[in-house]
Amino acid sequence: MNELRPLTRRECLELLGSATVGRLVFSEGALPAIRPVNFVLHEGDVVLRTSRAGALGKLSDEVVAFEVDEIHPETHTGWSVVAVGKIDPVTDIDEIVALADPRRRPWAPGERDRFLRIRVEIVNGRKVSLGGPYTG
Repeated sequence: MNELRPLTRRECLELLGSATVGRLVFSEGALPAIRPVNFVLHEGDVVLRTSRAGALGKLSDEVVAFEVDEIHPETHTGWSVVAVGKIDPVTDIDEIVALADPRRRPWAPGERDRFLRIRVEIVNGRKVSLGGPYTG
């Protein structure tokens, strides 16, 4: 059965919470930029860790997009979720301590002491099931 259906907000947030790696979409030097990052869904917000240097470390009070997906090329099934919101540094010390849990350490090497939060304002997604091998 072929199906392409939109996901509810709840389904989108559940799928976001099931993933560990996504793509952050932002503007760098007036051009679109995309970086893969690992993240955690915390109280409905996307939170990632980065260094203070580099393009990500400088992000503050900007609208960004965040995309997560899971696609199975053999079965032609999967889903994609896109969240949009403002990104800002996490500054509350108690929250930083909770987010600094060693089990949530970033994959990228080097110091990653800056926590960034995307307050999810818009979220949408789609689930696809094409039901059969691609013959194109």
